[in-house]
Amino acid sequence: MNPLLNTAVRAARLAGDVILHNVDRLDRIKIDKKGKADYVSEVDRFAEEEIINTIQSAYPDHAILAEESGHQEGKEFTWIIDPLDGTTNFLHGYPQFAVSIAVKHDDHIAHSVIYDPLRNEMFTASRGVGAYLNDRRIRVSNTQRLEDSLLGTGFPYRFVQHVDIWLGSFREFLVRTSGVRRAGSAALDLAHVACGRFDGFWEMGLKPWDMAAGCLLIEEAGGLLSDFSGDQDHLEKGHIICGNTYLFSEIQDIVRRHTAGKI
Repeated sequence: MNPLLNTAVRAARLAGDVILHNVDRLDRIKIDKKGKADYVSEVDRFAEEEIINTIQSAYPDHAILAEESGHQEGKEFTWIIDPLDGTTNFLHGYPQFAVSIAVKHDDHIAHSVIYDPLRNEMFTASRGVGAYLNDRRIRVSNTQRLEDSLLGTGFPYRFVQHVDIWLGSFREFLVRTSGVRRAGSAALDLAHVACGRFDGFWEMGLKPWDMAAGCLLIEEAGGLLSDFSGDQDHLEKGHIICGNTYLFSEIQDIVRRHTAGKI
């Protein structure tokens, strides 16, 4: 395993240990509200500290972009961290949350890890090497018809002004697919596209730490991605569409039809 990826895996497991240690003490966790439906807990901060300490012990000159502590300057590589993606789920005892870590080199994500500590599922990817779940190679699904597909999405809770726009695409997918799920952790949703549990996914208003690791997983698992305009600026714009090779274009066309010129 690449040394950078090995460090990311080690950091994710340590953060996962922090999260699991606190699963049964939710009533005693200190919580702050950052915005509408946007929370941070002391568990997020403790998990992030574990990740950053692990990275800095191995690579003290690397840059870090973390959800809670922000940006730290460095050289050559940037670590993009979400210590607990799905904080609201975690705080309600809903079992859908994960640790997300990506390593960016120049303009590309080079390595990524998404760790689901409850299920002990470690998703990993390195550019040009493939995507894995607990050391088993994974691929996106082979579903070929939209009517047979299961899609994931996320509500635009940070962008309530776009709810009606999102509802247009949701309404069409609801009647044209076999189902749409909103589980509350974009990182895990993307990992589930990579391993074929979802056939596609779309969401608006994400941050880089929500999706950087998941994007590489999908690419290395043979999937396709774009922003809502059809470009490859999803990390910068925060809007993402992804899917397997059979359904991606159709999913993209539907989302673009409902969002073009509106966001």
